[in-house]
Amino acid sequence: MADPAADAAFLARNAVECLPAGGLEARLREGRPLRVKLGLDPTAPDIHVGHTVVLQKLREFQDAGHTVVLIVGDFTARVGDPSGRTATRPVLSPAEIEGNAQTYVAQAGKVLDTSERFEMRRNSEWLDMPMDELMRLVRHPTIAQLLERDDFARRYAAGQPISLLELLYPVFQGYDSVAVRADVELGGTDQTFNLLMGRTLQSAYGVPPQVILTVPLLAGTDGERKMSKSYGNHVGVTEPPGEIYGKTLSVPDAALASWYDLLLGKRPDSALGPRDAKRALARALVERFHDAAAAAGAEAEFDRLFVARELPEDVPDAEIVPGDGAVHLPAVVSELSGASRSEARRLLAQGAVKLDGEPLDGDRLDVSPEELHGRVLQVGKRRFWRLRVS
Repeated sequence: MADPAADAAFLARNAVECLPAGGLEARLREGRPLRVKLGLDPTAPDIHVGHTVVLQKLREFQDAGHTVVLIVGDFTARVGDPSGRTATRPVLSPAEIEGNAQTYVAQAGKVLDTSERFEMRRNSEWLDMPMDELMRLVRHPTIAQLLERDDFARRYAAGQPISLLELLYPVFQGYDSVAVRADVELGGTDQTFNLLMGRTLQSAYGVPPQVILTVPLLAGTDGERKMSKSYGNHVGVTEPPGEIYGKTLSVPDAALASWYDLLLGKRPDSALGPRDAKRALARALVERFHDAAAAAGAEAEFDRLFVARELPEDVPDAEIVPGDGAVHLPAVVSELSGASRSEARRLLAQGAVKLDGEPLDGDRLDVSPEELHGRVLQVGKRRFWRLRVS
């Protein structure tokens, strides 16, 4: 690079931290392509737009001539990242992990160039290690170090369980950096402890310690917690255009500036009110992950459904079989939407279930087949079925 100081400033812009101070510039002065690592655990099948914040930063390194090393954490997903958690994550089956892992490269390719200066590795390649290698690895970090981590410290102070396996998660993630000889590792601000553990283990194994660069976390569609599928506040990059568009419009006004900044790298147009700024953001995201025609179509369909209040063009039929001469609405809503029976009752009580556009009475859970046959049932804002009662 012609000017390492300027290039380091450019690559670190908008980052929360770049550690150690001056470390990135020093690596760039070596005059070689750096190995820039990002790890993603396949705990869900979808990469969401929150992931694209760090993927965009990774793409900047790639465009500057450096090599991206994307770690699919098929081994660490068996443990579950405890970052930000107040309880142990549920355990995924090997089949679930593998199914999720299969989708990741294609989805990451919506941001990264996977044709050159790109490596994809699975950390089961090195973490599925013999016992003597594991004992060598765990000899380096101390329990005191691990309990300094904020989420572990809070859980320990509150008397909440912390499994030994969870304590090992930062160690396993840190060893990834040893295995791929990372020069730089990227992550969200919730990953700082894990990234620093990578530096610790690299030093222990005689590998030059990596520079770490953290990026802000994108709040989910609730505007409060970080975006996560487990919180139900995510927008998946492979979701249909209408889902991306509609979910983006649900973002609270207070979170709008952050979404623009982290996803588009700019501020909302000052001439636009929040409603129109959200529509512009929604169009931009659909176009990024689909195309311009899909963005226009998603907006037109949204306007037809929720502005003009028309039905979708293609409403699927749903066969309903009444029991004992009546139809139990929570059972119907549960079967069609995938919600639990209790969740279906809650949706009915909230007026979120409509029949031909009119909210159903949440206190009247059993109705006659004649009241439903041929009519359109709507659950939430975007799910519709034309009922056929046999």
